[in-house]
Amino acid sequence: MKALAVATCLLANGAHAADFYFCWKGSNGYTMTGQMSINPTSLNKPIVTQDDVTLFRIAGYQNERLLGKWDMASAREGASWLLNYDPARSVFMTPGEMGLGVSQAWNADGTAMDCGNPGFGFNLGNFAQDFCLNGVWVEESGMPPETPFLVSPVPVDPLCRVYAPTS
Repeated sequence: MKALAVATCLLANGAHAADFYFCWKGSNGYTMTGQMSINPTSLNKPIVTQDDVTLFRIAGYQNERLLGKWDMASAREGASWLLNYDPARSVFMTPGEMGLGVSQAWNADGTAMDCGNPGFGFNLGNFAQDFCLNGVWVEESGMPPETPFLVSPVPVDPLCRVYAPTS
């Protein structure tokens, strides 16, 4: 199934980039959707990092109400930007797997010192996966660090439902 998804992305995008969509379900009605495009040659690597990503954007919600957005193209100087993705398993790697304190830092560094300010951020650290919003850590959004989340070759909605491709 994973090989089919990667092959579909590669065929659809030719030599450009492979597109992936993801959705995270946090606590208390918090969710996040996102999209990333990866250089196709990087899909053979054991770990894809932020350096292999050509497009990355996320949007955070609570009870389907948009809270904020972030993308790598508009990242301010010094914003936290760390990504570790396993293309063979189609998963974002956790700190336990990486031997790191934080394995995903998307405009949030895991310490609440660089915490989506301004805007929205997400991190996956050794304490939790959670949101930051306008410089404030949203502790109530948190999930255990080992919680997997959906990665899909097709778009997803804020409730983590996959959109079925149409002809």
